[in-house]
Amino acid sequence: MKIIRDAQALMGMLESGELNREFTDAFTKVLEKLDELSSDQPKVTFKGEISLKLKLEVKNGMVEINAEIPPPKLPKMPRRSTVYFLVDGGRLSTEHPQQNDMFGGPREIDRSRPQLTDA
Repeated sequence: MKIIRDAQALMGMLESGELNREFTDAFTKVLEKLDELSSDQPKVTFKGEISLKLKLEVKNGMVEINAEIPPPKLPKMPRRSTVYFLVDGGRLSTEHPQQNDMFGGPREIDRSRPQLTDA
């Protein structure tokens, strides 16, 4: 009679080892995604989560174990914000309504002025 004495051995045997492989793959994917996000923004902490749920049923001295690996939880992907200004009637503008355009928009080039040349 073979007796299973610890969870590590049981994990390796459940579903003929397929559960262990699937859990390891999911665990690795979560870590890879967190590493990728962290590399892009090293000052931000990113969190993920992976779970293993074991359901146990006992009847007449026999144990049935059913495993579930819910979809991993990854952080929401950070998005950039865009700023606009509200103007008349709730319309959006890319320019601050109380600041004058420094350059006044496109201007004609004054071609009557003499051109400077290198001498």
